[in-house]
Amino acid sequence: MPGPSSYTTIKSVDGWKAGGGVPAPKAPKKTVPPPPEEKAYYPEVLQALQKPSLTPDSSIPLDEWLTVFVAGASGDLAKKKTYPSLFDLFRHSFLPPNTIIVGYARSPTPDADFRAKIKGFLKGGTEEEKDAFLKICIYRNGGYDSTEAVRKVFDEVNVMEKSCPTYNRLYYFAIPPTVFVPIGKSIKEAAIDVEEPGRGWSRLIVEKPFGHDLASFESLHKDISALYTEDYIYRIDHYLGKEIVQNLIILRFSNTIYEPLWNNKHISSVTITFKENFGTQGRGGYFDKSGIIRDIIQNHLMQVMSLVAMEPPVAATGHADAANFVRDEKVKVLNCVEPVTLDDCVLGQYLASEDGTEPAYLDDDTVPDDSVTPTFATTILYVKNPRWEGVPFILKAGKALNERKAEIRIQFKKPSGLTGLFPDTHVPTNELIMRLQPNEAVYMKANVKSPGLATNIMTSELDLSYKSRFAGTELFDAYTRLILEVIRGRQATFVRDDEIRASWKIFTPLLKKIVDDKVKPIPYKFGSRGPVESDELLKKIGFEYHGGAYKWKDQA
Repeated sequence: MPGPSSYTTIKSVDGWKAGGGVPAPKAPKKTVPPPPEEKAYYPEVLQALQKPSLTPDSSIPLDEWLTVFVAGASGDLAKKKTYPSLFDLFRHSFLPPNTIIVGYARSPTPDADFRAKIKGFLKGGTEEEKDAFLKICIYRNGGYDSTEAVRKVFDEVNVMEKSCPTYNRLYYFAIPPTVFVPIGKSIKEAAIDVEEPGRGWSRLIVEKPFGHDLASFESLHKDISALYTEDYIYRIDHYLGKEIVQNLIILRFSNTIYEPLWNNKHISSVTITFKENFGTQGRGGYFDKSGIIRDIIQNHLMQVMSLVAMEPPVAATGHADAANFVRDEKVKVLNCVEPVTLDDCVLGQYLASEDGTEPAYLDDDTVPDDSVTPTFATTILYVKNPRWEGVPFILKAGKALNERKAEIRIQFKKPSGLTGLFPDTHVPTNELIMRLQPNEAVYMKANVKSPGLATNIMTSELDLSYKSRFAGTELFDAYTRLILEVIRGRQATFVRDDEIRASWKIFTPLLKKIVDDKVKPIPYKFGSRGPVESDELLKKIGFEYHGGAYKWKDQA
């Protein structure tokens, strides 16, 4: 049974003029006197920070109240991502002037202590902005399965919400899937099913993982859908909020030079890569339960792949159903992908670095000594449709590799007649690379004559590096962008239930095979490119690696 909730009731709001200047109702009776250093919450704190050079988002009504309820507020995700992203929106005037952020978790913590904990994670901005933001952040505790505890929070908050003609609520589930249903049920009974005048929209942000295979997803989805319809739910995959990923639809469908080439007649392979140059860093116990396929490939990289491979949607923007048009096409292309087989897969697990400074995966005290969980995987997928028949989609991810990067690499077929035009000459392959991180960029590798008197072919690039081309433009974190999309009510950049189902159908047979056959991953050195068997597999399907002859120079 959950323990009793401990509360520090918001200070009296007598005389507080919200929006139209009408004094708010008196706050409920205080259960615990607030600390003397805490000040009353005033929307003027936000209004004072509205910078003349910044225009608030016109899609966010300024006369409406917004309550953000963060379940799991004491956890790492909330501290490292949720609150910093909300602070970004706050200091750039993308939150309504009347906003309160309510943190909720099991452990009792006074507001002042909670604010001190999250302040160190807030990046950018001035101390004044941070302090102003923290004034609209409060913390309440109670059980996730306690409807009464959640109801008590909203009884308190609703006193302020009623000061505006309309109030909206955003619920952020920064919690493990095991408590999605308990807190979802508590919120529904205590705050959503309750008839209240002035209630606007209610939206839920749900974090991955969405199950660990097809069966577990179906079970979780069944329980969640019994509480909420799909229009309430915003399943967040932060890769869909990355600048380059958000650029994919525009890059593909608004440029004449790309769409005619975007097919099996001109493209030889598509590679989507995720690389980290560090290991599990003492968190191997958590990682060991999932592995690199579940952690990265089945969700992040598959979401990117679906945008690269999908057909043009009916509309991408400007239509009431644009979000579903985009997601419909993503699902269609995923349904054309056959399940991955072990023959089209290379698994690896990292050893210690050659100099011994970096430990092996199995040296992590939190990892079982006999673990066969892969920290590296290359998987080959094929899309069985007219556009992509025969083109391998290479999804590759790994930890403890030689560099940190995430990118999309479109490798084109070579022009006809090269052997006659340039006999005994190696002509490099054209590639379009979209670098997701670090240092966002889009560049095309094109062949040119090398400078000088000799007629030699070399590779150069047509380069769009964001930091140099868009100098001075702030590129927001993916979470910041996606939370704003929820406030705007735009679901296109969130994952629909049938997308997840289609993705799990592709990977569940492989994951089951790995477990049933106890497939042992190939060892590779910390700081290497991964198992050499991965390069051999890619060479077998026609992928051309430059072998280090080409190195992109970051123009940033």
